Amino acid sequence: MTDTRRLDLGPVTLQGGITLPEAHLAYATYGSLAPDASNAILVPTPYGAHHTDIDWMIGEGRVLDPTTHFIVVPNQLGAGLSSSPSNLPEPFAVGPAPRFTHLDNLHAQEALLDRLGIERLALAYGWSMGGQQVLHWGALRPGRVRAICAVCTSARTAPHNRVFLEGMKAILQSAPEWNGTRFAARPVRALRAFGRMYAAWAMSQRFYREELWRTAGFASLEDWLIRSWEGNFLRREAIDLLSMLDTWLASDISANPTFEGDLDAALGAIAARTLVMPVTTDLYFRVADNALEVPKMPNAELRPIDSPWGHRAGNPALSPADEATLRDAVRELLG
Repeated sequence: MTDTRRLDLGPVTLQGGITLPEAHLAYATYGSLAPDASNAILVPTPYGAHHTDIDWMIGEGRVLDPTTHFIVVPNQLGAGLSSSPSNLPEPFAVGPAPRFTHLDNLHAQEALLDRLGIERLALAYGWSMGGQQVLHWGALRPGRVRAICAVCTSARTAPHNRVFLEGMKAILQSAPEWNGTRFAARPVRALRAFGRMYAAWAMSQRFYREELWRTAGFASLEDWLIRSWEGNFLRREAIDLLSMLDTWLASDISANPTFEGDLDAALGAIAARTLVMPVTTDLYFRVADNALEVPKMPNAELRPIDSPWGHRAGNPALSPADEATLRDAVRELLG
């Protein structure tokens, strides 16, 4: 655990054209920065997560080692700690929430690295939406990233993934508390339904067939659904969950003035040594989608993880075998 820090960004104009007069980025750091600032690792947060949800992987002998590297975990915009719909002042607090993109996240994170005195990252590591952000770094700031580990993610949100996301949005926006722009009250029933639907997509068919939730200490399937999934999303503000869904839907490393929608050009700009690590049973980010992207990256390898844990194999707090796979990949990239 580490203290949450805050970088005030001042006025920020978002990619969508809205200016936030007082934006901020919440972040945490682990370990010590080397005198030449050569040992920094950037770890953006994934969907629905704060830095405290992923810092289990930071420690001696874990995936990311703070005894040798300086690990920076910025909380993505919209997630509730950094500037988000739930904490914005008026007029944004009472009307439609501004949309955040990963380009907005990159700009905020770049300001943080500049403040910390980090010119070049030893590694950009990300899972799920965190992986989307590190691929943006590789394409848009190739000179600032030496290596990338992108786990269970994509350079552009795939069509099937978009269908899932639209379904999750519909769950929240069908709540009686939703007034078209905001939630008039906490949509508890919708959040519980959101968690249960997420549980089906996040884990594989084999996971449920073999009742692997038992290995994680859950007494029954209902116990798993309530404590691990309903409880997970009840912690968050529904308006922030919607915001992050919009960010995920818009994720595309070429959707910016640099590449103007040319995905092949954006993929070709990723010069860093890159491991793209999908999970064979992930229902969000399919190996086949990554297989279309990786050959267009000049220094990348597609390295699938064979695991029954589905998407959660990329965040394997409960799966030691998958953690070992990720730890070995990071050590390889760090050389």
